[in-house]
Amino acid sequence: MHVRNRSLALALAAGFALSLGVGVRAPAGAEEPGVTPTEILLGGLHPYSGPASAYAAIGKGALAYFAYVNDKGGVHGRKINYKDLDDAYSPPQAIQLTKQLVEQDHVFAMFDTLGTPSCSAIRPYLNDNGVPQLFVATGASTFGADYAKYPWTIGWQPDYRSEARVYAHYLLKEDANPKIAVLMQNDDYGEDYLAGLKEGLGPKADSFIVKTATYEVTDASVSSQIASLKASGADTFFIFATPKFSIQAMVITAQQSWHPRTFLNSVSASQTIMNLTAKAGGVEATKGIITTVYVKDPSSSDWDNDAGMKLYKEILAKYAPGSDATNGFFLYGMGVAYTMVDALEHAGKNPTRKTLMNAATHLYEKDNPFTLPGVLVHTTAKDHFPIDQQQLGRYDGAHFVRFGGLIEGRGR
Repeated sequence: MHVRNRSLALALAAGFALSLGVGVRAPAGAEEPGVTPTEILLGGLHPYSGPASAYAAIGKGALAYFAYVNDKGGVHGRKINYKDLDDAYSPPQAIQLTKQLVEQDHVFAMFDTLGTPSCSAIRPYLNDNGVPQLFVATGASTFGADYAKYPWTIGWQPDYRSEARVYAHYLLKEDANPKIAVLMQNDDYGEDYLAGLKEGLGPKADSFIVKTATYEVTDASVSSQIASLKASGADTFFIFATPKFSIQAMVITAQQSWHPRTFLNSVSASQTIMNLTAKAGGVEATKGIITTVYVKDPSSSDWDNDAGMKLYKEILAKYAPGSDATNGFFLYGMGVAYTMVDALEHAGKNPTRKTLMNAATHLYEKDNPFTLPGVLVHTTAKDHFPIDQQQLGRYDGAHFVRFGGLIEGRGR
């Protein structure tokens, strides 16, 4: 087919590329995608429905913070438009929606997409097309470690391997010969935690871990898994699970009168999750649970007079009225959005995707109002793990009480 009209030919070519799912780059000299004199368009994915919908509060927290920033003039005079879609924690949906955001909506960058499966699914496409995949809401170590292969991707929170190593080192100080049972999601997310746990336990890891049970995100219950873990004779229990299954694990453990020393991964350790657990299984189902902490806990009176916590509650009340302020997932969303704004500011008055990535990989944020005091959000060209420091916390039936000092997770 020969097309004489150049504009029509370009339109047909673009349409053909879209039909193949191929990213269409802006021609040389064109405006940067998603950036206008008045707006910066960001895209994101969170599970507003499905098995991980408890995490929807993260997206809502980020939206609230961006609204606050916009009311203060935005970033270099531009308002942030955050188009955050529901992928239901489904990688196929994540791929489809990401292509829509990039090829139809022309977002400047993807921000804070949640979940190891979804982020892993869209990472090759975004990197092939030079679209920043910033501050993903997963601690899978690959998002910091594999930056040479995927230079357009970076995480934010402490990585899962580091977190698990922190638990292991603490455990071995308390018990030189533990009998460990592990419940884990049957994917890269669960495997990352298990790998970190084994690294931290050292050469005796395989003898210390007496039983491992997995679940699928489509499972209705983990009751049978808990029964098998209890039967193993384990005295220590690690829960490497998303909120729905973490709640089940804690409740069923209590119902089966099993009382191991229990560690809960930080991605399920919000006050809302603990409240739901206590409601279903009693307060005893939550007492003594150990996790790691790196952001402030809005359910704790420790922060009543803290300027950052006051700001969080003011923003949530104004821009997400009716939200549960004790839910730490909202605060997490604001914390990562603060870093996104920081990166946009350092990307310059005329930002490009390249200057944005340069800013994201040269962070030195020691004043994020939502992280624990002393926690740095810091990256370099060769260190793509923004947050490394974390602190242990034990649930007392009302909230997580921090103990010990800040720990450099990857330095252990």
